Amino acid sequence: MTGFFILMRSSHGALDRYCYRLVPLLVILLLNGCSSVSYYSQLASGQLRLLQAREPVSRVVADSSRSPTLRKQLARSQQARAFASEHLQLPDNQSYRLYADIGRPFVVWNVFATPEFSLEPQTHCFPIAGCVAYRGYYSQSAARGAAALQKQQGLDVYIGGVEAYSTLGWFNDPILSSMLGWGDERLATLIFHELAHQRIYVKDDTEFNESFATFVEQEGTRQWRAARGLPPTDAKLTRQRDQFTRLVLDSHRRLKALYAQPLAANAMRVAKSAEFERLRRDYRELRDSQWDGVGRYDGWINTPMNNAKLLPFGLYDQWVPAFAAIFQQVGGNWLAFYREVERLGDLSRQERKTALVAAAVMLRPITQ
Repeated sequence: MTGFFILMRSSHGALDRYCYRLVPLLVILLLNGCSSVSYYSQLASGQLRLLQAREPVSRVVADSSRSPTLRKQLARSQQARAFASEHLQLPDNQSYRLYADIGRPFVVWNVFATPEFSLEPQTHCFPIAGCVAYRGYYSQSAARGAAALQKQQGLDVYIGGVEAYSTLGWFNDPILSSMLGWGDERLATLIFHELAHQRIYVKDDTEFNESFATFVEQEGTRQWRAARGLPPTDAKLTRQRDQFTRLVLDSHRRLKALYAQPLAANAMRVAKSAEFERLRRDYRELRDSQWDGVGRYDGWINTPMNNAKLLPFGLYDQWVPAFAAIFQQVGGNWLAFYREVERLGDLSRQERKTALVAAAVMLRPITQ
């Protein structure tokens, strides 16, 4: 996830302590007169608490009074952190060499919203970071409150918990306690993903940024496993993830075509509901015919469905095949890959989308 609160570049130490005093003031100055001052205030205070909670990983690992499990996991995390800079050519700084215990399962809760008959997200613009397709809240109750207000306005709304986010290098981002619950490999993938945002970030293009970081995460994990002499990730699990993602993206495309039709509102609602039922039906057929009935995604598919719930798939997965094709074209050279991604980032949004579509088409015969 890209950083939604970015105001001052700093380093861990004296300058960070100076920022503790400046951050809330800067928010008010930058947004003077804005009706959403309360929202930005919670961002400032949430980021401030996170900065204050940081401590060097090396200190935690050396402290015998801390949990042995935590110390071991953090020690192993630094191997992945070194791999990220030495082999994946990701930024070599203090990010993810610090640790913060935040005492909750997610660092923020993102609220996604769309119109009832559209898959275009409600975007929100921030200083430096530009416009993104969600709003983040450090409190789950605040996220639910914001979602309820948007539902009253007739919007489709979805709340997703986030384990980590990037401030794009403006602060030294720590490993958060929320990142530790899924094991060493998941922690490594989060580090790769968030450092990718520090490497390249294009303002006002969430799909591009998140798909790029997702590709770096996936390819980086593949190389990380190979470097440790481990076999590739279970091919069956990878195939299931890819098949499920395609199902959701196919539904996304059909809904987009539906919403372009000149239908009355009631007819559109009926057709929309039928499309979501088709997604559930297609999932169950796939699960039962090819996955031996193992329902990895039952929890997601069986909860209430709306446009906003599909947004993370479109944002995080839309252009992953295109980035895979570009990586293949440059022979798997990370520096050459980043140069090509930076070149795309300099294009207009429409030119960038056209180039990504062309790249994805080139990969298709290889992957199918």
